[in-house]
Amino acid sequence: MKTWFKARVKYMIEDEVGRLKSVVHQYLVDAVSFTEAEERIYAEMGERVRGEFLIKGITKSKIVDLFKYEDSDIWHLCRVVYYVAEESGKEKKITNDMLVTAQNVKQAYDRIFESLNNMMVSFQVTKVEESPIVEAFDYQSEEAPETEKQ
Repeated sequence: MKTWFKARVKYMIEDEVGRLKSVVHQYLVDAVSFTEAEERIYAEMGERVRGEFLIKGITKSKIVDLFKYEDSDIWHLCRVVYYVAEESGKEKKITNDMLVTAQNVKQAYDRIFESLNNMMVSFQVTKVEESPIVEAFDYQSEEAPETEKQ
């Protein structure tokens, strides 16, 4: 299971009329510790941002999975609820937060269902909203590049 960390990064961008303005964007990074998350976000942002940037904070995210579709770069947060039977016979409610890229909330709702259609338990999507996440940096090993959905 992956551990996602949310990083808030401050840097300067050029607006439509050529003026520089300061922005704080949120990014997700797959890492095993806060130290690795910081190291990875510095490496990723160093390739993407011209000039200086500042990491305003890194927190462990509640995101358990994400689904990237190539036709959109807008991340949507989806809360998925399902029940599993415990050994005692009682049902246990599990709530997971997931991210999916989509053009709008309806498409995100449809895509989360499409992405989870192989689950062996029934589930409900109780929340879908646009996320402030700009980009997610998944761990990529050199031996096995991950394939993305089309």
